[in-house]
Amino acid sequence: MKIYTRTGDGGDTGLLGGGRVPKHDRRVEAYGQVDELNAAIGVALAQEPRTFCRELLETIQKDLFTIGAELATPDAKKLAKALGGPPLGAAQVAALEAAIDHYEAHLPALKQFILPGGVPKAAALHLARTVCRRAERVIVRLAAEETVDAECVRYVNRLSDALYVIGRWNVRERGETEPLWTPETT
Repeated sequence: MKIYTRTGDGGDTGLLGGGRVPKHDRRVEAYGQVDELNAAIGVALAQEPRTFCRELLETIQKDLFTIGAELATPDAKKLAKALGGPPLGAAQVAALEAAIDHYEAHLPALKQFILPGGVPKAAALHLARTVCRRAERVIVRLAAEETVDAECVRYVNRLSDALYVIGRWNVRERGETEPLWTPETT
């Protein structure tokens, strides 16, 4: 099978389950942002130590593929057929919340803002967090105009928090100090 189809050369693309929309459609933008987020998490996974939160991050990547499919399939019947299983639900949101609670319990309380960075893996996780926030804004904009499962919005919202906490935890686990933002006083 060839990777190119030539069907999008006119500026439109096919949705999962059928139908075509312009490539600038909000739905395409939403699942494109989720795809970029998934790639950013892949970059974080590729950083050393590769075993750090690997299972959790790989599960998140799979969840993001499900969200992408949901965003690319506005028809619920076609979505069920395309997924071959249930859509993302409350259980996945609860799993993210449990991960946040677990890692946050081992972190000192924040008294000031931290700067993204510290160690390469944490920096990659912070970058993924910002991509996640952008994806969330696009999904919320889409949800204001079309039907989007509320669990998708909740999941992406929790995911940015999870990436933040995991990034912080990675710095601590590596024995480093989180870089803090100190406002300049003159």
